[in-house]
Amino acid sequence: MEDVLDVYTRPYDPTKPQVCLDETSRQLLADATPPEPMAPGCRPVAREDHEYVRGGVCNLFMLTEPLGGWRRVMVSERRTRIDFAHCIKELVDVHYPEAEAIVLVMDNLNTHTPASLYKAFPPAEARRLADRLEIHYTPKHGSWLNMAEIELSALSGQCLDRRLADRATLEREVEAWERERNGRASKIEWRFTTEDARIKLRHLYPSFDD
Repeated sequence: MEDVLDVYTRPYDPTKPQVCLDETSRQLLADATPPEPMAPGCRPVAREDHEYVRGGVCNLFMLTEPLGGWRRVMVSERRTRIDFAHCIKELVDVHYPEAEAIVLVMDNLNTHTPASLYKAFPPAEARRLADRLEIHYTPKHGSWLNMAEIELSALSGQCLDRRLADRATLEREVEAWERERNGRASKIEWRFTTEDARIKLRHLYPSFDD
């Protein structure tokens, strides 16, 4: 826990960007009956039938640089080691090709390891990508320390709070949300420090008798 909190106290350094990664799933739902517009004089919200049609599930990878006010949402069909590896490759080669190292904070899901890179790419390529990362894991039951969860919450409330019928629609809506939020360079001001943890979460620390 303190390792991640110490990372968050580092000043902004464009040569070593701090990026948080998390992922979530999204069920695709289509309307069984087309929505009907409300009557004149009422709130301009369509009337939606409770019945819907399931369209499967997609995975969303959230990448965010809290100090830089940047985020990227990648949609994939699954959440396998291969999907994670391609997410990392885009992070390294597309978004931060000039960075000396990417300081990456994520939870300890079994796919979130350099071994996934070797599953997806030849050894030399996997090693090249792994060498660009400085990985810091949130502790077990401590995923709330990952600032990517804050971005996922914003995405859920601002973009995913309605039915989205298919992957193409999901990708289009997510891209629009991402573009608008990046345009405002919305940042996260993290205030929970190591000192706070030692006081408020002291029950998690070992106790020593005098």
